[in-house]
Amino acid sequence: MPPAGRSRVFKTAWFARAARKARIQDAELCEAISDVIRGLADDLGGGVYKKRLNRNMHRSIVLAKGGRNWIYAYLFAKKDRANIEDSELDDFRTLARGYASLTDEQMSMLLHDGELKEICDGDESQVQERHR
Repeated sequence: MPPAGRSRVFKTAWFARAARKARIQDAELCEAISDVIRGLADDLGGGVYKKRLNRNMHRSIVLAKGGRNWIYAYLFAKKDRANIEDSELDDFRTLARGYASLTDEQMSMLLHDGELKEICDGDESQVQERHR
């Protein structure tokens, strides 16, 4: 896996809306991704990770694109459901493979179209600096 400073972090448009409703700020997402990069998340296999957010009230599904780009894809409240279904996990693994196959140009197009929003890179010092 590349050094944390070379990682980029994104959220999907769907995730952005869900996080806004749950009042989860980008600063928390950036801090949490540092934990994911260090292995402090549940590795569900196939480039899919589950990370607790919002003082353990929510769970996020994070997809890894080649261990370099991390994409917050799904958010759910712990009180609403215990976990994702096996069929959902299969779908997230397929989506992670899809993101892994994208070129930098295709990623740029997703950013331009608003399907993805870049929120930070994985450099923890920049995360702290950006959100002071």
